Amino acid sequence: MAAALPGDADVAPDAPPVPWRALLADVAGRLSAAGVENAAQEARWMVERATGRTPAEVAAALDEPATVRAATHVHAMAARRAGGEPLQYVMERWAFRTLDLYVDRRVLIPRPETEVLAQMALDECRRLDARVAVDLGTGSGALALAMTVERPGLEVWGTDVSDDALAVARANLAGLGRAAARVRLAAGGWFAALPADLAGRVDVIVTNPPYVADDEMAELPAEVRDWEPRLALCSGPSGLEDIERIVAEAPRWLARPGALLVELAPHQAARARALALRAGFTSASVWPDLAGRDRIVLARV
Repeated sequence: MAAALPGDADVAPDAPPVPWRALLADVAGRLSAAGVENAAQEARWMVERATGRTPAEVAAALDEPATVRAATHVHAMAARRAGGEPLQYVMERWAFRTLDLYVDRRVLIPRPETEVLAQMALDECRRLDARVAVDLGTGSGALALAMTVERPGLEVWGTDVSDDALAVARANLAGLGRAAARVRLAAGGWFAALPADLAGRVDVIVTNPPYVADDEMAELPAEVRDWEPRLALCSGPSGLEDIERIVAEAPRWLARPGALLVELAPHQAARARALALRAGFTSASVWPDLAGRDRIVLARV
């Protein structure tokens, strides 16, 4: 018999054992009733997260009884997800390239388009035989840590104005192993967080800055608007405020040759490219994301 879902995601300690198969069905049903599109898959991910098992191990154990502790954890995650919280925050982990990152409401959720940005940054690091790279507005540390892991010998700086975000980045850095010694995290607004002696020595600057305009916030999906940090989303009245500042100041910090890569909204790409050329970059090009939308400006000096 399938177990009833507890109202507040608690499982009574004297409840009869319930097979994982029944628990999965109950959780998937609850998520589906809450409007979650991929309810069955998300329920399975929650079980994998609660048990620490691989997909194959979960599949092999579906007829085994669920432990009270794991079932309680799964129900707690389901309650949060049914309440509209993004899956990534519910799971508190999310994959980014080769990394398994800790994420919560203090940072943006890593997205596929930012993986494209990471690949382009790594390509520029290889082209330039880079020694120093900077990730402005590092958030969870996704870009900074990806470059560190995938580019041996690279010194990487990650900056953020949010102490909360830097706490998450430090948690992710702690799981990086020996490569963590090549990462420096610094608090402050954009380039103000960097030591002065880095000016003119940075080979690659990469950033996913806030680029949503004030009046665009209401148009964002509820999972983004209501849960992700506004500080990391919204730049101001135009949406270009932070991009303008970064593009204007970057040439002073870049080595020659050097590169700046900026993630932005598709409708901002042409404007940002023009800003880069005006700031003294010798070339600036616009690159698409996985959906073919203008998403990244690559500017070189």
